[in-house]
Amino acid sequence: MENPRAEKVSVVDEVREKLEGADAVLLTEYRGLKVGELATLRNAMAPAGGEYKIYKNTLVRIAAQSIGLDIDSLLTGPTALALVSTQADGTPGDIASVAKAIQDFSKGQPLLVLKGGVLGETILDAGGAKALASLPTGPEIYSRLAGAINSQARGMASVVSGVHRSIAYVLQAAIDAQAFGGDAPAPSTEVTAEAAPAAEAEAPEVAEEATAEASETTTETVAEAATDPTEDTPAADDAAQESED
Repeated sequence: MENPRAEKVSVVDEVREKLEGADAVLLTEYRGLKVGELATLRNAMAPAGGEYKIYKNTLVRIAAQSIGLDIDSLLTGPTALALVSTQADGTPGDIASVAKAIQDFSKGQPLLVLKGGVLGETILDAGGAKALASLPTGPEIYSRLAGAINSQARGMASVVSGVHRSIAYVLQAAIDAQAFGGDAPAPSTEVTAEAAPAAEAEAPEVAEEATAEASETTTETVAEAATDPTEDTPAADDAAQESED
């Protein structure tokens, strides 16, 4: 392992802290790019929690080895580190957005080359690092989640509304069928102590009148039937027709 001079120890410590605190690191070669162009790339990845730093490969190598990262094969040529970490306001870094920023920038600036990266404890080659750019970004994930939640909420609202309508239909059908009407309450059979003797006294007279009326009605009916024995009623004709059928 190479030992840096005393004046460079602080730089190694800085690189080590940044590597340890990063969720991901993308290594790029920036040979031939101007300072203004690098500033444009820094500004593009900053909103996603990306920090674009340039250190000497020797110092990066020492810092990486001190924490068990073997990225020697990626530290060739002028190398810059795109460090993705949690932002000052606590917002997590968006690895996919930073990778997309690098990919989009390289389309207009072929001099920028994505060489590989580190994701957790995994060392990525160029292909693996580029694959990060194909992942959905944070805003895209949030949008999909919001859409799914909104869809579920609409579905639940429809179900609840449907249940309410179904209950209303059932209740209305039951009301139309007078299912809740029930039998009318029977009149009270209780009588007061004063009214009871009078009711008992009137009962025999009422019974005698009802018997007399029934006797008269029966006598009249028999007399009418004897007067015209051949006369058939419409009801009798209907009964006979039904019997023949």
